[in-house]
Amino acid sequence: MEQFFKRILVLEACGAIATHLWLKRSEPSSLFLVCSVLSLVPFFPFFVFSPSLASPISGMFLSYLVYSVTLATSVVAYRISSFHPLSKHPGPLICKITKLWSVWVALKGDTHLYHKRLHDKYGPTVRIGPNELSTVDKDLIPFVLGSQGMPKGQLWDGRRFDQPKNGNEYNSLIDVRDLQIHAQLRKAWNKAFAPSSMRDYEEILVPRVAQLGDHLAHACKNGNDHVVHVDLAKWISFFSFDFMGDIAFGGCFELMRDGDKEGMWKNMESGLYLPSITQHVPWIAVVLRSLPFFGSGMQALTRFGVFHAKRRAALELKKKDLFYYLLEASNTSSTSVEEQLPIIVGNAILTIVAGSDTTASVMSSIICYLLCHPDVYERLRDELDHAFPYLDADGVPVIEPEKLSSLNLLNAVINETLRLLPAVPTSLQRAPARGSGGQMLGTSFFIPEGTGIQVPPYVLHRDPRYFSPDPDAFIPDRWLTPSKDGKDSQVPEFLTMRDAFIPFSSGPANCAGKSLALTEMRTVIALLLKRFDLGFESKGSLEVERAKWESQMKDRFVFAKGKLPIWLKERRL
Repeated sequence: MEQFFKRILVLEACGAIATHLWLKRSEPSSLFLVCSVLSLVPFFPFFVFSPSLASPISGMFLSYLVYSVTLATSVVAYRISSFHPLSKHPGPLICKITKLWSVWVALKGDTHLYHKRLHDKYGPTVRIGPNELSTVDKDLIPFVLGSQGMPKGQLWDGRRFDQPKNGNEYNSLIDVRDLQIHAQLRKAWNKAFAPSSMRDYEEILVPRVAQLGDHLAHACKNGNDHVVHVDLAKWISFFSFDFMGDIAFGGCFELMRDGDKEGMWKNMESGLYLPSITQHVPWIAVVLRSLPFFGSGMQALTRFGVFHAKRRAALELKKKDLFYYLLEASNTSSTSVEEQLPIIVGNAILTIVAGSDTTASVMSSIICYLLCHPDVYERLRDELDHAFPYLDADGVPVIEPEKLSSLNLLNAVINETLRLLPAVPTSLQRAPARGSGGQMLGTSFFIPEGTGIQVPPYVLHRDPRYFSPDPDAFIPDRWLTPSKDGKDSQVPEFLTMRDAFIPFSSGPANCAGKSLALTEMRTVIALLLKRFDLGFESKGSLEVERAKWESQMKDRFVFAKGKLPIWLKERRL
């Protein structure tokens, strides 16, 4: 009996090593197949020899234990060995062994800070997972994200919580991993955000910005001494959500007027949390998708999107919005509009999530940084007062969005905020195309198939090789070209490498709505500074206020922000 038992253990160990070799070679994507193999392989040796064992139950337990321990040992030994293709890249031992450590970091929302520490310690290219790298080498950006770059990596499979419809592998443009399909779907977005389309969006933007100003002005009139205390981050969020609803669905949200009665903003923010965890271990997303109580926030947002998409499709067109261009693209497709509806809805929801949460985060950060730097605040207000000296019949400043792009300091303030707190701080991941075998990154090194590589903007933008001096400091002047009299730049000796500045990503999968986002930011910031006086609610030091704001920023793929309590008073102009 002892002889049979030893044979079982030897076979279990051999089966574990064979399983590891199979997993390494084939990299199966089917969770059912992997679970079946992990369950059945250790069962066969036990099944063959179990009649000869005195205690089959203890024999089965020991068989599975030996199989599991051997498999885990084999995997770990390979990942930390010199035989692994990423062995030459430095990084923490725990990251080389498992991505579960990344899950732990992501749970706290500190991935951006952790990656910054890793790059500070290990250098420009760091191994952050068994099969994943992070690089802040700007010379590699074209080969990772640019036109010479790679498709999106495995991270995007872990972010998908709605099962793709109609046989597709994707729900919206953002999670398309095939370059050809992405290029085809991107055409409608490029058309939607072309310069000719921007004029239609500006006509939608201006009344929404005016509505934000009117709500805040009304609150001031009801406050003591015409001063009101508000969470400005919430008001900016509600504005962004309303405006993106106009862009995506032709107008259907009124959070500024009614508040978040249906909990959509809350659902959107809570829906960011789980994908930011499962993106590190995509197979977990497959499991959680089957559980009805997981991802309820995003499911509610999807139902909300389906309802408004059908409502928008039935509306008579007054202005060309994004939905119009997505619907137009589906009409030229070989498939019916009904078949295309899940993708249209997914893209419309993507617009709301990607367009509202990101810009709201950046605009809130701009206000915080301006309040922390009163000198910049006053200089920017002077620039705006000079550019827009006129008032309308109600005494409200007249702001013309088409002129804002020429204001140097305003653009510098926006760029500096995007540099310090980019909307997507870390997760710009790419990987070699499936079936390619791998890809060379220039002449630097080879990326094997199945390996992901990230370019984290938060870390890249704070690299002293590209932005100095004081890469962690808020200094908008680094973006200004010094004039001959020296008035435009207080310190002309800045190193500012614009090819290392990627707040909207880079290449064919960059942010399609970049122009709209910048116009929105410029217009809102101009309104707030022109129409109101603002200040922090608390009397703490400005450095403490900045540190408090930045500590509230959590990496949930996009930055999730905290509260921005300020006092606000309408200016006398």
